[in-house]
Amino acid sequence: MEEQKYTTSKPSWVPEKDDDKFACSVMSGIDGIKDTTVGNINPNIASGKIKPKRRMILSEDDYVNGVANGDRITLSRAITLIESNSPRHFKKAQRVLQRLLPRTGNALRIGFTGVPGAGKSTTIEAFGNMLCDEGHKVAVLTIDPTSSVTKGSILGDKTRMGTLSRRPEAFIRPSPAGGTLGGVARKSRETMLMCEAAGYDVIIIETVGVGQSETTVRSMVDFFLLIVLTGAGDDLQGIKKGIMELADAIVINKADGDNLMKAKVARGEYERMIEFIRPATPGWATHAYLCSAVEHTGLKELWEVIKGFEKITKESGVWQKRREGQLLDWMHSMIDEHLHNLFFEDAVVTGRMPEIREAVLKGQISPTQAVAELINLFDVKRASMRQVDIFHPEKE
Repeated sequence: MEEQKYTTSKPSWVPEKDDDKFACSVMSGIDGIKDTTVGNINPNIASGKIKPKRRMILSEDDYVNGVANGDRITLSRAITLIESNSPRHFKKAQRVLQRLLPRTGNALRIGFTGVPGAGKSTTIEAFGNMLCDEGHKVAVLTIDPTSSVTKGSILGDKTRMGTLSRRPEAFIRPSPAGGTLGGVARKSRETMLMCEAAGYDVIIIETVGVGQSETTVRSMVDFFLLIVLTGAGDDLQGIKKGIMELADAIVINKADGDNLMKAKVARGEYERMIEFIRPATPGWATHAYLCSAVEHTGLKELWEVIKGFEKITKESGVWQKRREGQLLDWMHSMIDEHLHNLFFEDAVVTGRMPEIREAVLKGQISPTQAVAELINLFDVKRASMRQVDIFHPEKE
């Protein structure tokens, strides 16, 4: 084969042949090779013998059947459909979800929260691998914080859960928090239902950390777990009261090596604090437990605690009552969100808003008067229009 000749696009300091003195080699690229056929990924595409396949658009039946059969690719695309902000995709996603609803509600939903660095992702990976080994199908939904400056998210939890993400029994879906309260809203709930419809019997939701998202995640899951560390000192004091009242279990992580004795002391301290807090779930006593995600200790005991929680609450009726309350809370939050959007997207309101804002800033009217005037404008217009049903199926 005739040796390829490079043009001047190749740097002069790069040797013509491989040299052990250089840690890497530099390619000149397609433009730097005289033989222009070199570098084509598939010469048949360039010659026109074959044409690249177009991206297939899935129908409602494709989504429903694919998710019902547990196809991970279809499940991922269905979640992408749910996460889309397009009104057209919204309607299609709701119709798909409606058809899959009979397959939902059978999974055990677990929420994980804790301060950044507490080891949530490491614990979830070890816990998920253990459940997969026992024959469970595990879906992990991680909510990544969205930058308030760039509006972007890293979405790196698949990287941090490397072994779990490669297992066929597991499904990991990082989602951007966006501008929603605490990073969890309608899309996260519907993603959870999609995973249940796909046959995943354990759903794990990881929060972004300590903040408002804990209350929202608590309203989505059956069992809420708080992961804490030893030696955090006053850094935890500001969050203990609020979050500990939501937790069904407190796990002291990294209880291994030289830290084991400190973890045992911390466990005793948390047990004493729990005595002064009302249980998060009626009929269930919250306790503190030790765990090491690195050494995989305490995971089986934690799973037994969760299974015991499920058994006790189902027998007492608390489980079903909580699920029903969560559905109503979800409906009410959706009403609030929809009314908020209707108000601030109304043409009359947006047209009048700058003038009223200016009047408030100048002290000409009070904020209360400004709100009353805007609401009155909104009410007058809406009274002359038919009521809008956002869930009414319409043809695309």
